[in-house]
Amino acid sequence: MIRLLFTIIAGVLLGGIVHLVSVLALPRIASQDAYSRLTPITKLNAVTALPLADPGNTLMPFMDPAFATAICRYDLSGGPIKLAAINDRSAGRKVIELDLMTEDQHADLPEDEDVTAADRLIIDSPGTTGLIVLKALAAEPGLMPQAQASLAASSCKVQTEAPAKQAGPAAKR
Repeated sequence: MIRLLFTIIAGVLLGGIVHLVSVLALPRIASQDAYSRLTPITKLNAVTALPLADPGNTLMPFMDPAFATAICRYDLSGGPIKLAAINDRSAGRKVIELDLMTEDQHADLPEDEDVTAADRLIIDSPGTTGLIVLKALAAEPGLMPQAQASLAASSCKVQTEAPAKQAGPAAKR
C-alpha cells in the first residue's frame, strides 16, 4: 500500500513539473505569435488594414466581426514613430497624434517649456519592434465601410522632425 501511494505521489509531482516547465517554455518556443503571423501581410512603419473576420478566416484569435481592424508594425531603429488616427467625438479633437519611441530616444529630446502633456502624447516603447492595433466599431453591418475608411485615414510613419519633449513640473519657472 505504501509503495502504491509513493508511486502515485511521484507521478503527480513529475506530471506537475512537466506541466509547469512546458507552460513556462511555450512563449519562448512558439513560432506563431502575433508579430510573426502579421509580418508577411503588413508593411513596416505603415498602417495596413486587416481583412474582415469571419468564422472560417481569422488572423488573430478572438477577432470581432463588428470591428474593422488595422495594424501598424513598427521598427524604432530608424527613429521615433508618429501615429495619427481619427478620434471619437468624446475627446473634442478630431485627430489623435502620438509619438512612439524608445526610452533612449525620449531622453535625447530637447526640453521645451511651451509644450504640455495635452499638446503631445509621447509613449515609450518597451522594445524597438512591435505592433499597434487600431480598431473601429461598425455598430451595424452597413457602417463597416465608414469604419474601414476611418482606419484608412490613419498614418504611422517615421518622424522626419524631432518631436518636442513634454515639459515637466521641474522645467516650469
